[in-house]
Parts: sequence; C-alpha cells; structure tokens
Amino acid sequence: MLNPVTDAFAESLRVLLPAAAFKDDTARYTENPRGGPHGIAGLIVAPGSTEEVATVIREAGKAQVGVIPFGGGTGLVTGQIMLDGPAPLILSLERMAKIRGVYPQENVLVAEGGAILADIQSAAEEAGRLFPLSLGSEGSARIGGLLGTNAGGLNVLRYGNARELCLGLEAVLPDGSIWHGLKRLRKDNTGYDLKDLLVGAEGTLGVITAAALRLFPRPTADGTAVLAVPDPEAALGLLALARDIAGDSISGFELISKTGPEFLTEVMPEVRQPFAEPPDWMVLIELGLFAGQDPAELLETIFTQAFEKGYVTDGLIAQSEGQRAEFWRMREAIPEANRTIGAISSHDISIPLGRIPEFIERGPGVLAEVGEYRINCFGHLGDGNLHYNCFPPKGVNRDDRISEKAPVQRAVHDLVHEMDGSISAEHGIGRLKAADLERYGDPAKLAAMRAIKRALDPVGIMNPGAVLREE
Repeated sequence: MLNPVTDAFAESLRVLLPAAAFKDDTARYTENPRGGPHGIAGLIVAPGSTEEVATVIREAGKAQVGVIPFGGGTGLVTGQIMLDGPAPLILSLERMAKIRGVYPQENVLVAEGGAILADIQSAAEEAGRLFPLSLGSEGSARIGGLLGTNAGGLNVLRYGNARELCLGLEAVLPDGSIWHGLKRLRKDNTGYDLKDLLVGAEGTLGVITAAALRLFPRPTADGTAVLAVPDPEAALGLLALARDIAGDSISGFELISKTGPEFLTEVMPEVRQPFAEPPDWMVLIELGLFAGQDPAELLETIFTQAFEKGYVTDGLIAQSEGQRAEFWRMREAIPEANRTIGAISSHDISIPLGRIPEFIERGPGVLAEVGEYRINCFGHLGDGNLHYNCFPPKGVNRDDRISEKAPVQRAVHDLVHEMDGSISAEHGIGRLKAADLERYGDPAKLAAMRAIKRALDPVGIMNPGAVLREE
C-alpha cells in the first residue's frame, strides 16, 4: 500500500530542489478535461532537469509515495488524475520544454518531454521539415504525454502514430535511474526495445524526459476535398480507389456522419458547412504533394472515378487555403459540439477496416436494447479509428440519463470485442478503461504486462492505478 504525501516528505524535497520546482495551483493539475470530479494531489513538483526528475523519483520510492507524471493535462481517460487513494505527488514536465536540437539532414528533432506539440511543429517548420503528429490539443499537449499515450491524431494514415515517430528516449525509471536511450538512429538492434515499452505505458514504467523524433519533408502543395458518400461501405471503396490513384500522398481520410453537422447547426451555427443539406455520410480527404504534382487535378481524378463507381454522389474541392481551413474547421468543431451537447458515453475504438460498415450497421440495434440514443459516429477511417459517441434524444438533458453510461459503454465495447477490434485506439487506457482492459484483454498479454510492471516498479509508485489496476 502506498503512502500519502506528508509534510515531512514535502520538506525533504524542498531541501533537494529549487523553489521554482514547486507549484501551488492545485486545480490546474487535477481537473478532468471532460468535466466530472477533480483529482487529488498531495504535492505538485515541476523539475527543471532530468537529474531533478531522478531525484524526485528516488525520494518517492524511499517514501513509497505514488507519482503521477503530468504533461499538458489533455488526456481523456483520467491517466493524469487520481480520483481516490493516498494523495500522490504530481510531477509536471512544464519546466522541461526545450528543443534540444534540430538535425534537418537527418530528419530528426530532439525535444524535452515537456515541449508543447505546437512548438515542436514550429521548430520543424523553421528547419524546412514537418513533424506530422497533429491533433486538436496541440497547443497545450506535451510530447512526453503524447508518447506516453501513443497518441494518434489526423495524420496516422500516412505517418503513423506517436510510436512510429519516435527514434529514441531519455527516461527516468521507477528506481530513479536515468536511461540514456536518446539516440538518433534508424537502426539499433541491441536487444529489448525499451523505447517501445515506455511509449504507450502512460507513465506507469517511468517518466519520459526527452525524445528523438522523426521529421519529414514538407509537402509543397496540399489538396483537400469533402465528398458525399452513400454509406460507410462506399467510403471504404473510395479509400481503396484514392490509394490506388494517390498512393502515400493521402495524409487524412475522415469519415463524418450526418449527426456531426446536425450538432454544429444546433450549437455552433457560426461554423460554415460544405453542404447546405448535410448528406448521411461524407469523407474529408487531404493530400500532401510535392513539386510537379497538382492536388486539384488528382482530387478531380479521384472524384470522377469514384462517381462512376457509385462511391460518391457529390463533392467540393477546396479552391483556396481559406476554403481548406473551413473544411477542417468543420471537422475539428465536431468534438466541441459534442462537449456542448453532452455525451452519455464516448468511445475511442478501432475496428478492422473491412468490418467497419458492419459495426456501424449493428451498433444502433445493440444500443436500442439499452435505450434511445443519438449516435455521432466520426473519425479516422483510413486507420480504422472511430469516435462512437452516444447522446440522449434531443431535448433530454445528459444528466438525466448519465446512469446509463456503464451499460452503453459495455454494449459498445462488447460489440467491438466481438468484431476483433480495440476498446482504445488513440486515447490510451488510463484509469477510465483499466477495468475494461481486464475484461477484454488477452490473458497472456495481461500477465506479461503485470510481470513487467512488478519487475520495473516493484513498489508500484509510477502512476498507480493507471492502465493496470493495483493488485
């Protein structure tokens, strides 16, 4: 059993760390981005160096105090907040936000764990390169947390998620030792890959203090189109056709159901929409091309051939950067509208591509056995990641139906599991889905995960209760 932070423990750290490392604004570090109860904290510390992080972890281990690594606070599965138990130490990386180096010829950037994603993107752009990880919270999300959760976002189809963008790590392990794995190598075949173990571990196996990240050439021309499709099956046909024509130049392929635009009309009417009457389904497609390639011409070819095959019924190709921004603003505003209306239960899931139409067709029937809901299904079709969110009927307050959250989530996740999908595609497990991981996870994998956790963190101080519930 872990101990809460005590005055004596706090004083021991104050002797070892500078005054700037201690934070008093507890609320900022314990709030839940999706609302709901705040977490608890006994002490908030923001070290300024890897050595200071190691000092904190060593002292926490001696005192058997839980440590919650804190990045930008944007996680959606309560991995960065603890709702009950002994008051933990929250370890923020906000004072470790430097870009340590940019190496354009190597297509590599090295950043500290507290570097904000937007700042990494800007540093890459200044060097004439692209860091492609892109998501709605990029102005506040920090790279250590993004790697810790193996974040996805809008460009996974082309560039992969956070794990694929990471070459090396520097990290503090649960015993306070520093792993110097910050290599800029594409090939390093020297035994177990600790990098891939820490990426996606959500701070349960150590604290990521710096990362070597992959950069890419910047596309010289972007093309964006919104295409109306008859159904998700047609959207899959469109995806296959677009890949045959455009190859790896497709960086985004977003599926949007009619409910999303309807929600925008309901609560965010200022957001311009591409169609006066939203179709039942649409796809937002983004191309990133290089010199000599015409994105408009390529998109027109895709549309023409897709129309002939019955995959699309209407469409708009962005004619300016302003119109392109409007298309993306529409897509990015959907989660904002969701929050305003208030979901009973939100699901970040992935399904094998070929079974997505079947899942979407069966989902309403499964949910009808629980109650009546509005379903907003949208997401990154190109990589099989759907955001499948359930709302009360129009005019009904979410709070009046919140008791149905558990059965709704169970119904959706049961169907996902039946169809060989995943209950967590890009948001992680955190504490919110730890019980679901036990329910649906492969027993051999869970046993191996627990063995790794016990071996690296025998006291259990690192992000206790996240990913794996405490034994």
